[in-house]
Amino acid sequence: MELWYTIVSLLPFEWAQAGSMYFMKNALLAILVVSPLFGLLSTMVVTNRMSFFSDALGHSAFTGIAIGVLCGLAEPMWMAVLFAVVFSLLFSLVRHRTSMASDTVIGVFSSTAVALGIFIATLDGGSFTKFNSYLIGDILSVEPGKIGLLAAILLLVVLLWLFSFNPLMLSSVHPALADSRGVRVFWQEAMFCAAVAVVVTVTMTWVGLLVINSLLVLPAAAGRNLARNMRQFHLFSVLGALVCGVAGLLVSYELGSSTGACITLCLAVYFLISFCLRRRRQ
Repeated sequence: MELWYTIVSLLPFEWAQAGSMYFMKNALLAILVVSPLFGLLSTMVVTNRMSFFSDALGHSAFTGIAIGVLCGLAEPMWMAVLFAVVFSLLFSLVRHRTSMASDTVIGVFSSTAVALGIFIATLDGGSFTKFNSYLIGDILSVEPGKIGLLAAILLLVVLLWLFSFNPLMLSSVHPALADSRGVRVFWQEAMFCAAVAVVVTVTMTWVGLLVINSLLVLPAAAGRNLARNMRQFHLFSVLGALVCGVAGLLVSYELGSSTGACITLCLAVYFLISFCLRRRRQ
């Protein structure tokens, strides 16, 4: 981390000065790691029309946190990860075994998960307020060890994209054709859903459950307005998430507001600009 702190000290910001405000330097590094994650996953979320899936995962992760706290775990996040992965696999199974639309399945799972989470959190007269931090998030509280975890997850997602992108995309666009080509559609979708579950769960502490869904929708939504091919689609999504992530962090520092909310607003502006450029091109 010392090398990172030395590099950041070259930036022309007050908080970047050497020997001070390490929380901002850690937050900047976390943004640089997590933004490409959201940018990559966003492309498949939008393509699969699963915009509310991450929101449902957030609800399931909250339930996992509540179970972890109830069990007295020192780090309830791991229970949340396990619960969210199981949630995502069950979602994929039900989606394939029934003829129900994806939004209906998501609604069923989401409402059940949030009700279960609130039930557990308020059991025996417990207070819900102790979970408020998960709703808003605080990127400034990220620790160097957690940044390393995020970097490892980013590496795994990149490897997933390199080795499974074509089967994933074919499964999304035309499941029947993918199945006829020998692609195991269920396992491809289950693997992608599990990846989203892990990312949402690990990052919800810093981003906030109330806005995490937007980070998995807006980058690709804006990128689709600008892109002419799949390569540009990924490029605009990842770069947009990265630029808006850094801009949101800087704005939140200057205004003293929630970082997750500022990043989301920056992404909303990015989408608006891309939409206007798209209309102009047409």
